[in-house]
Amino acid sequence: MTHVFPYLVAVYLFLTGCCGLATSRNLIHAVGCLAVCQSATYVLLLAVGYRAGATAPVFSDLRPGSRPVVDPVVQALTLTDIVVGATVTALLLALVLQIAKRHGTVDPDELRELRG
Repeated sequence: MTHVFPYLVAVYLFLTGCCGLATSRNLIHAVGCLAVCQSATYVLLLAVGYRAGATAPVFSDLRPGSRPVVDPVVQALTLTDIVVGATVTALLLALVLQIAKRHGTVDPDELRELRG
């Protein structure tokens, strides 16, 4: 059961974020729910790269191949995902702030001028 737990946590985070996104009546809340969906990818990536009994991929004191290590590519992808997620969240919050300044509301139903 412990090898499945991170995947269940990732699914739970993703579904919680999607549920909040679908029921949101506030653009700031929607951005927060999107960030929760994004955090599910962090858990999923780290679960994919995990190895039982492995250590960090630092070979300064031992020769390569002498011990099991976790996948450094997955760790790099997770860090990249965190940076991209923070950037997208900041950009979306800036857009919501501009919408609130120009239209006086953050309720998506009251933004009739944005409909095409």
